[in-house]
Amino acid sequence: MTSPIPKTSPHSEAQTKVLLQPLEHAVGLKLPTYETTQSAGMDLTAALEEAVEIGAGERALIPTGLAMALPANYEAQIRPRSGLALKYGVTVLNSPGTIDADYRGEIKVILVNHGHEPFVVERGMRIAQMVIARFEQVEWDIVESLDETDRGAGGFGSTGT
Repeated sequence: MTSPIPKTSPHSEAQTKVLLQPLEHAVGLKLPTYETTQSAGMDLTAALEEAVEIGAGERALIPTGLAMALPANYEAQIRPRSGLALKYGVTVLNSPGTIDADYRGEIKVILVNHGHEPFVVERGMRIAQMVIARFEQVEWDIVESLDETDRGAGGFGSTGT
C-alpha cells in the first residue's frame, strides 16, 4: 500500500522574504508570482514603453521594471520560458542568468531569437522565469591528486547514450 502524497503549499510554510522594488516603468504590470503551488519559477514580464522587434539571429536586452535585494547566500536564476522557446525559438541567451545578492539594479533579460522570423516583444509579455535559489560559497583545498571513481576523468558522453 502506498502512502498518499501530502497536499502542501509553498505558501503554508515559512517563506524567505525578498525585498522587491517595482520601478516607475513597471506601473500596471503583473509582479512575479508563482502560477501554481508547486512552481519553481515566477514569470517576468517586459516593462517596455513600446514594442521591440528581435530579428532572426538577433538579441535584445529587455527591462522588467524590477529591482530587488536578495538575502545573503541566495541568487536569482533567470531562465527561458519553454513556450517561447518551442513556438518561436526565443530563449534567454546566458541561461541561466545569475543575479547576485548584492546587485541592486534593474533586472533585465537578454533574449535571443533563434527562430527564422522576427519576434515582437510587447509590454507586459511574459519573457522569462526567475527561480530564487540558495547557494554556498566554497573554500578551495589544494591537493596533489583526487580520489579514484568508476567514471574517472570521462566526460562528454563517456557514460553512454
